[in-house]
Amino acid sequence: MEERTEIRSFEDLECWKACVEVRRLIAIIVKKFPDKEKYELVNNMIRASRSPTRNIAEGYGRYHFKENVQYCRQARGSLFELIDDLITSKDEGYINDEEYKEGRKKIKKALTLLNGYINYLRRAHNKNKEQK
Repeated sequence: MEERTEIRSFEDLECWKACVEVRRLIAIIVKKFPDKEKYELVNNMIRASRSPTRNIAEGYGRYHFKENVQYCRQARGSLFELIDDLITSKDEGYINDEEYKEGRKKIKKALTLLNGYINYLRRAHNKNKEQK
């Protein structure tokens, strides 16, 4: 039987950890982009890669299921935005197939865990409503 870890902080959430991995990969990838993209694609990718961890953290700190879910939805949107940025990066020749696939793989994992967390929050909210 798998042992469950107690969640004491947003840092304990598996979805947050997966989004950190996405952020770290994007930070490495964009370092080799041309200077002409510094204020366009690079800036957008850095902001979009930082957004999910920030939104998960902020939602966690709200202590309300519905607000937490809303922040997680914003995090999810930023992950999808990054997918489009990876496609653009590949199309422009800034990243190779391996980097593209690695980015997609990390984003897919983050999305899967984030969707699981959103579903957990919805169930917890419904259970909480039933108990009142």
